[in-house]
Amino acid sequence: MKTSFLCLFCFIQMSVFAQKTTMEQLRKEIESRFKSVEGDFGLAFKDLQTGATLLIREKETFHAASTMKTPVMIEVYKQAGEGKFKLTDSIVVKNEFKSIVDGSPFSLDISDDSADGLYKKIGQKMTIYDLTYQMIIVSSNLATNILIDLVDARKANETMRKMGAKDIQVLRGVEDDKAFQLKMNNTTTAYDLMLIFEQIALKKAVSKRSSEEMIKVLSDQKFNEIIPARLPAGVKVAHKTGSITGVQHDSGIVFLPDGRKYVLVLLSKNLKDKDKGVAMLADVSALLYDFVK
Repeated sequence: MKTSFLCLFCFIQMSVFAQKTTMEQLRKEIESRFKSVEGDFGLAFKDLQTGATLLIREKETFHAASTMKTPVMIEVYKQAGEGKFKLTDSIVVKNEFKSIVDGSPFSLDISDDSADGLYKKIGQKMTIYDLTYQMIIVSSNLATNILIDLVDARKANETMRKMGAKDIQVLRGVEDDKAFQLKMNNTTTAYDLMLIFEQIALKKAVSKRSSEEMIKVLSDQKFNEIIPARLPAGVKVAHKTGSITGVQHDSGIVFLPDGRKYVLVLLSKNLKDKDKGVAMLADVSALLYDFVK
């Protein structure tokens, strides 16, 4: 009996060691991929079944780019849940906003926005839900600024702190040039984005229903060049990207066909070759999928 128990114990220990070795090999392979492209990269991965994590420069600060739109979405659903408004309420589409520096007015340039169709609706009304949907799936800057005026960036930041994301900074809307010149930018870390996507995935962000609705919105993402790009057809990814010069991000939840899921955040900065960076990050996403599968 003692011999059988000892054999079982040794088998378990060997299995645990093999798993650690495999994760370490994966880390080395990903770090090698990162070194193959000129730029700086951060990664945060968490298997939501086993709790296994892989973290690389996870606390390093990156310009948030459009990944900051996920915290804004969470704040929209939070305030809707508090009864401050309904997602079905309509508000006027405008293109005049105030700088956080001195309150001076500024407008967005249609040529700098990935969702130019919304500019045709200036002066008309849209529901808060439709603006939120456009902010996420086509990364509309105009929708983002309208919603930030509605919910207040400071409130979104406070909500991030309550969710445990201590380093993410939601300071302002998009294209506030005066703030940009003073380096008052929205920033994030891979670790913080992992935390908030984990809570969405576990249906603990705002509420179960709100989390489910946010997952549906994130699943309709139109920019799919990184996390989903090299995954098998039919794999669901609920995610939000972000990109500016030298920066390519993706962050979200990957749902395996068997019901398992994991959170993955891939951040980059100082990229010299956008296409090489995007392709490499897509490869890293595929490596992690194969590891979990």
